[in-house]
Amino acid sequence: MPVSGSLTTSRHLLVEPFGLGSILFAAPQMPIYLPIAELSVDVFFLLGIGAAIGFISGIFGVGGGFLLTPMLLFTGVPAPVAVASVTAQVVASSTSGALSYFRRGAMDEKMGVFLVFGGVFGSALGVWIFGLLSAMGQLDLFLSLGYLLLLGSVGTLMFIESLRTLLRRDREKPAVRRLPGQIPWVQRLPLRTRFRKSQLYISVLPVVLIGFVIGIVGALLGIGGGFVLVPALVYILRVPGKVVVGTSLLHLLAVMAVTCFLHAVQTQSVDTILAFCLMVGSVAGAQFGASAGQHLPGERLRILLALLILAIAIRFALGIVIWPEDPFTLTKLGFGQS
Repeated sequence: MPVSGSLTTSRHLLVEPFGLGSILFAAPQMPIYLPIAELSVDVFFLLGIGAAIGFISGIFGVGGGFLLTPMLLFTGVPAPVAVASVTAQVVASSTSGALSYFRRGAMDEKMGVFLVFGGVFGSALGVWIFGLLSAMGQLDLFLSLGYLLLLGSVGTLMFIESLRTLLRRDREKPAVRRLPGQIPWVQRLPLRTRFRKSQLYISVLPVVLIGFVIGIVGALLGIGGGFVLVPALVYILRVPGKVVVGTSLLHLLAVMAVTCFLHAVQTQSVDTILAFCLMVGSVAGAQFGASAGQHLPGERLRILLALLILAIAIRFALGIVIWPEDPFTLTKLGFGQS
């Protein structure tokens, strides 16, 4: 089903991110038609994007959705299709990781259930807001502002922290790791329960609230939110490191699966062919990235990742402030519409 606000005639993908199109298209081309996105695109180009994001994900241990969605937007994929299709890719890429942590017992299933409970309601609200913004024609602007704020803040904090660590190391002064302290208001909330694997006795309210907020963000921006959820669990709830990643993956897998289903039913924006190509590329790239990450310097890699995130944030900022070459779009209306 065509996405609202897009042309009903097929289009060809001519714009590539950061001027890499000539390199990517030097290889033999195999055009493939994306029915929901209404694009004819080289399948090797999609596999290349998926492999590149998977490689980065494997090196740094991040989901990659916060990089993959902007890359699709920059290459001309309609915003509703980019966001909705990436949710399917995130589900596929996080399944093996979640199963691995579950088998090792490095997952707090009870806390994960409360996170998922809040995340499901958050994703439902997020998909509703997503459809509303799309109908109003403001989705592109919202995504640009949302990614600008999110990636700008995350990239800046990551760059500063990694740079400080490198400077301390050069001065031969090891950084003192400070454990997160108690947060009084969290300890005073009602409905407290015991999370045995996390060794915590806290209220379920902040757990549900965190899951709810991450669910909204994931539905609106097409990201799993693990790079936000993990710090929230550590610094707000004081979840120990041995279970925090597995618990985050459980929330990511369940909530993104619900989000993908809701997008498919309510907005009809999930392009299964696009998602499948991205899945294949990301799975292959992640294997090489995981191997490479074991032999590369961690802090310098994090600085490079921070610079990449900041570059994408700057690209969104330029897209907001620079007057477009073609400021007008045409929409073909059906019979009887005005």
